[in-house]
Amino acid sequence: MNEQTYSASSIEILEGLEAVRKRPGMYIGSTDQRGLHHLVWEIVDNAIDEALNGYGKSIRIVIEDDLTLSVRDEGRGMPVGKHQSGISALQVIFTVLHAGGKFSEAGGYKTSGGLHGVGASVVNALSKWLEVTVYNDATYTMRFENGGKDISKLKKLEGKQKRGSLVRFRADDTIFKNARFSFDTIKERIQESAFLLENIEFIIEDKRINEVVTYQYQDGLKSFMNYIHEESETIGNPIMISGMDQDIEVKIALQYNEGYSEDVYSYVNLVRTTDGGSHVIGYRSGLTKVINEYARKLNVLKEKDKNFEGADVREGLSAIVSVSIPENLLQFEGQTKGKLGTPIAKNVVEGIILDQLPSYLDLHHDEAMVILGKIQKATQARQAARKARDNARKGKSNKIEKLLSGKLANAQTKNKAKNELFLVEGDSAGGSAKQGRDSKFQAILPLRGKVLNTQKAKLEDIVKNEELNTIIHCIGAGFGSDFDADDSNYNKVIIMTDADTDGAHIQVLLLTFFFRHMRPLIEQGYVYIAQPPLYLAKSGKNVQYCYSDDELDAFREKYGSIDIQRYKGLGEMNADQLWDTTMNPETRQLIQIQVEDAFKADRRVNVLMGDKVDVRREWIEENVAFTLEEAIHES
Repeated sequence: MNEQTYSASSIEILEGLEAVRKRPGMYIGSTDQRGLHHLVWEIVDNAIDEALNGYGKSIRIVIEDDLTLSVRDEGRGMPVGKHQSGISALQVIFTVLHAGGKFSEAGGYKTSGGLHGVGASVVNALSKWLEVTVYNDATYTMRFENGGKDISKLKKLEGKQKRGSLVRFRADDTIFKNARFSFDTIKERIQESAFLLENIEFIIEDKRINEVVTYQYQDGLKSFMNYIHEESETIGNPIMISGMDQDIEVKIALQYNEGYSEDVYSYVNLVRTTDGGSHVIGYRSGLTKVINEYARKLNVLKEKDKNFEGADVREGLSAIVSVSIPENLLQFEGQTKGKLGTPIAKNVVEGIILDQLPSYLDLHHDEAMVILGKIQKATQARQAARKARDNARKGKSNKIEKLLSGKLANAQTKNKAKNELFLVEGDSAGGSAKQGRDSKFQAILPLRGKVLNTQKAKLEDIVKNEELNTIIHCIGAGFGSDFDADDSNYNKVIIMTDADTDGAHIQVLLLTFFFRHMRPLIEQGYVYIAQPPLYLAKSGKNVQYCYSDDELDAFREKYGSIDIQRYKGLGEMNADQLWDTTMNPETRQLIQIQVEDAFKADRRVNVLMGDKVDVRREWIEENVAFTLEEAIHES
């Protein structure tokens, strides 16, 4: 064994943009589709910051090919003069991390989402080349290549165009392997921005398919709420609240629907705060106070009654909370800007709701009474669910113990960090799984038939449903607003179904349940889907499990004539085969379920699992390409 010297000479300093190329995940999260589109958001957010501060009325995004894209705004145009460092300010913007005009009032930005000053330079670092053209008193251009290593001189061109900036770049395919720009992903994100930025025009063109879409809204948040509830039955019209206090501008839209989940879409200076923050805390606190005071005013809550809990007040409520905060007050937690940390925002948002919402309820008495009735039902259902959960945690419910004893084959150890729960389709496969498992840390829960579609089910129906009730008590962490993933009895909840349409349907029903009523279980990475093999292929002494048609074709190409066994269900495998292929941590393949875009996921669940058949059919026809055989079957 060669001993290696670790000394001062071993310490390496990554200069300039090299750190970004060395560890891109630190700056954009990943190098897959999500990371690639993060480059787009960085450039678009800079254009939006100009429009947000009153400079320009139109932003145009053009997808030229799978990895080349441009963004043109009508802002002031990036500065091109000589910076105090001795180089052009334009070069500083695209080559120096934490350089920008948004750190002080000198940059002219009252509000901005681009707080950290790394966006443009990170995009440059992760691109094959980037060209920036500035239109102000004249036209200037500069080109960067090889991740910003090679830089052209600033050139002044003939001609003059409408003031603004054009950034055009080609993402580096050695970093973003097997990734391509998605027209749909960009459209959805930009439409969201158009809702929030009233009267600003967004034009998106995809030259690959010769398609152009334009988004522009005069009544932004109201249109946004109508879009969110496109497939839902709603109570009344969107409740619009807005105000300004301590230089923080607040815009809120609220609307109840006939569903049972709470959905919050929160933004700070048009940047989506996926983890909420102080503004969301203020909204929830203010809403709960107003509803309880109004309920007591109308004697819906008697003197002896406890106040409604926040979770009950927000059941079936969609909320858009958008705030604009000056730079000197703006605090995000982390570079991804997922959570607002500005303390004063809580009091400002809460105060505006306390001031305006009571007046709306007084003017819309009938609607308010329907809302209070919905909250009362939510309270009753949650109290019943909480009682059942507490009984399960305390182990005092004989009924639950009897229910589990007849179904659950639990793990022997109590190590929550290692234990796994397999939700297995059918008693036959459940029997094989029980025999083949490692009983020290693997638990088996067989499921009989398809579980309830919880997108359309009431809370009390979920509590009464035997299969879902069993799952709730097996996991042992409650559900709905009372769910706490840290209390889960298992580090992995693995859905294991047959590789057919029925198995896929069961997967979707279970994922709908977890998404609607145990979402933190997904968000913290506890939910998985097992991947059983489709085939057992043999050629003489050569034996291979194939998990896809491509693997089977490769085996056939290698050995020619082969024998094939198609596994139509998990029950066709014996215990040893099921362990070797699907359950053994050393050899199995698992798909971890993640929620990358909660807004997009929520709409998909509403469409695919909701009541409106015509909306679901339309989505399927537009997004699913059936083979002739499948089309005949569907008809």
